[in-house]
Amino acid sequence: MRYAIIDSSAYIDHWEGRAIGLDAMRHGFIVRQSSVVLSELRRGARSLAARRLVDSLRRLAPEIWAPSDEDWWRAGELVRVIGDAEGWETAKRREFQNDALIALTAHRHGAAIVTSNPKDFRLLSERTRFKLIDARASH
Repeated sequence: MRYAIIDSSAYIDHWEGRAIGLDAMRHGFIVRQSSVVLSELRRGARSLAARRLVDSLRRLAPEIWAPSDEDWWRAGELVRVIGDAEGWETAKRREFQNDALIALTAHRHGAAIVTSNPKDFRLLSERTRFKLIDARASH
């Protein structure tokens, strides 16, 4: 069976009722939670209902994948190289670091990334091998 990490953007779109193929993804992949994605979701969970949803996602996760020391090391280089090529300011580079950590974690486990916001992940997929699935195009 194939593994997948679902990115924050896909969870948010799904929870807000936007039509994406998240349910279909769960039938074609074994979904593993990323510690980075869970942190992003928790950071943005402002209402009690949203906090409960994120808490249950973490609590029910059979396994949570975290970036390794090597992933952190490589992320720094990817952010620098891609950020320089794209002419990004510091704020964009900080934001992009989470995507780099998710991509490197997925690569290490041979997992796909399911996202509703594939632009930055495409830049990463040119330098780090992982399957990228646009959840908006999959429904």
